[in-house]
Amino acid sequence: MSKQRVIDKERKRGDYALFTNKLAWVIFLVLLQLGFLIYAYLKFREHYIGIQAFMSFVSIIVVIYIINRPINPAYKLAWCITILFIPVFGGLFYLILSVNNTRRKFRKSIREAVTESKKHLHQDDKVMSHVEALSRHAAPQIRYINSFAGYPVHENTEVSYFASGEEMFIAMLDELEKAEKYIFLEYFIIHDGIFWNSVLNILKEKARNGVEVKLIYDDMGCIRTLPSDYPEQLRDFGIECHCFNPFKPTLSLRLNNRDHRKIMVIDGITSFTGGINLADEYINKRKRLGGYWKDSGIMLKGDATWNFTVMFLQFWQHLSEEKMDYEKYRAEKVVNAQDDRLTPADTTESLEEFDKPYSDDAQSFGNGFVQPYSDNPLFDGVVAENVYLNIIHRATNYVYITTPYLIVDYEMITALTLAAESGVDVRIITPRIPDKKPVFMVTRSFYEPLTKAGVKIYEYVPGFIHCKMMVADDRYAVVGSINLDYRSLYLHFECAAYLYRCRVITEIKEDILDTIDESEEMTYEYCLKLNKPYRLWLSLLRLYAPML
Repeated sequence: MSKQRVIDKERKRGDYALFTNKLAWVIFLVLLQLGFLIYAYLKFREHYIGIQAFMSFVSIIVVIYIINRPINPAYKLAWCITILFIPVFGGLFYLILSVNNTRRKFRKSIREAVTESKKHLHQDDKVMSHVEALSRHAAPQIRYINSFAGYPVHENTEVSYFASGEEMFIAMLDELEKAEKYIFLEYFIIHDGIFWNSVLNILKEKARNGVEVKLIYDDMGCIRTLPSDYPEQLRDFGIECHCFNPFKPTLSLRLNNRDHRKIMVIDGITSFTGGINLADEYINKRKRLGGYWKDSGIMLKGDATWNFTVMFLQFWQHLSEEKMDYEKYRAEKVVNAQDDRLTPADTTESLEEFDKPYSDDAQSFGNGFVQPYSDNPLFDGVVAENVYLNIIHRATNYVYITTPYLIVDYEMITALTLAAESGVDVRIITPRIPDKKPVFMVTRSFYEPLTKAGVKIYEYVPGFIHCKMMVADDRYAVVGSINLDYRSLYLHFECAAYLYRCRVITEIKEDILDTIDESEEMTYEYCLKLNKPYRLWLSLLRLYAPML
């Protein structure tokens, strides 16, 4: 076959792939709906003189409604400016996005599943009393997560930290091979390659041997990586599979609510979470952005895995539309970490010595306390952000943060700047190589006000940093799927684990410090040197940060 014929064949194949690509069709149909609405409005305006005045009146009513809604003020500002800028069409556009019967069914189904699951999440009073005897700082945080997210804190849990996707990948495969009863997986992105195929081969084998295998993936996260019939393909191998919140070509705010969680549960004993999805860039087998992909995660073995088990079953009940027998999946035995539990004598943070200066006493820590939790955008309260805010407000020595996106609201800016101005060493690591350029520009727009207050910001030079972590004072840490941006904090379903006095907190801190050594500090002086038109552009982008 001639070279030209090969080229023509590949071009035709590419055209066919584009034609059949789900994302392309969805975008096309959404644009078609927008075009129809604009056309209908223009036609109405030609025949009805009062239509423009009426639509402007509708926009004013919508703005008043938005102002009075219990949502983040930044969202209110962005929407109000948009609607008032295009008053004739803006209010109608917001109403079309908001009023959606499918969205109401979606919310009701998830709320019912979460309410049902809470019957199986009970706080062990002895564990809570132990925390309260040890710390006035940790106890309020743990009580908050338990009260508002519904997840108890646990002892008797061994925690392992992985400073890279490559390390976690090996551990995942090893633990999957040990599965005897069931395997649950819930991920935002799954992509064909070494990582996923290695996992899938084990899942197929386990399913053949009678192990129950369930998989949830987000449709938006996998819209360009998996075919639309992928659940049916997996069911042929005995793997149960559901796609979360299918990306349909309708104008609806529901499309914003994505399942961004990363959860793997094995036999109710072992669980994994962190920033790592099931795709090759996370283990640096595919160079997606041209540099090194820095990520992290943790493995839990013991009682705390129950929280992740319940988390997964919540969504499975919502997607399968069948009531789950939660207790069926409760582990019969867990790792015995009894000898590694803390006592008040092990810590300088007991009530009698609460005001002692900070000291590096991490060597006395045992397995500590572990509290996996999730955040749900359909419920009142912003658990993910409030957990972060509590850590920042209570820090006395340092707070170190890693996040791929730094798009924060007024409350978070105030907390970070107040901590820095109070003498707390606040450091944030963001990527030097972006995966989304507009989001990267908005991230940089927050550098100036934060660095002015003394917050130290570093860009990871070797590549893209995808870790989502916060560690403070060698005592507290959060590792999970939660970015420091509006989408993670307000729109996505997320998960993480709050760690108190676990040995791995020292490892997390050391990993962050090693990452800082490979990063370049972005100082306040650097921000001032940027030309004024560019700084003005960044300020305008910040206005619409909640919508990115």
